[in-house]
Amino acid sequence: HRGERVKALVIEIYRTKEPQIVVSRSHPAFVKKLFEKEVPEIQEGIIKIMAIAREPGSRTKIAVMSKDPNLDPVGACVGVRGSRISAVLQELKGEKIDVVQYDPDPAKFVYNALSPAECTKVIVDEATKTLEVIVPDDQLSLAIGRKGENVKLASKLVGWRIDILSETQYARRQEPEFAELLKVTGLSDEVAGRLYEAGIKNLGTLAETPPDKIAEITKLPLEEVQQMLAKVKTYSEQKTT
Repeated sequence: HRGERVKALVIEIYRTKEPQIVVSRSHPAFVKKLFEKEVPEIQEGIIKIMAIAREPGSRTKIAVMSKDPNLDPVGACVGVRGSRISAVLQELKGEKIDVVQYDPDPAKFVYNALSPAECTKVIVDEATKTLEVIVPDDQLSLAIGRKGENVKLASKLVGWRIDILSETQYARRQEPEFAELLKVTGLSDEVAGRLYEAGIKNLGTLAETPPDKIAEITKLPLEEVQQMLAKVKTYSEQKTT
């Protein structure tokens, strides 16, 4: 509204006949500036903001590190009883903020980045810059987040692709025949898990199961199931020749 005071980040200034200023409240750097204002240690360069990932209006993840080994950067940004972060939250109208400890090692960093979820194991694939993160079964939905938001922001924060598996899903992947089923069908762990729970744990059993039954179990369209079974048949024929 006209005359209303608005705090925002200046993105660009157009020095035309009638100067125009482009501002933003959704830019990740806006959150950075708010923290700089509230946390003296950031202004002084003792604490450094290493990365920010943001879904404006919903959630922000911010990774910080301290040059002083005796200073907890996360605690300093949150403040006593949340005194510092509350001012930032108020300005962002209730947008959730996760302040986490930065680590140069992606395998360690991802443990913090997926907060508030807990992780039990991380498998690193340097070639594809992928982190396969195993979490307790009861932490799976928390790790992924609403509409995948938590894992998406964590991935952006770390700069690597993150695949989340529950401990049960990971254990199943260690079974050679089920691992083969996953590889050949290309099914997600969630969908393949429905087959597993229905007793379909290998390609042989899958091939013998009627397509409509598979569609019912997996909740996939019948046409998609038929294409998958054709792929399985081709694979099996090539394997035996």
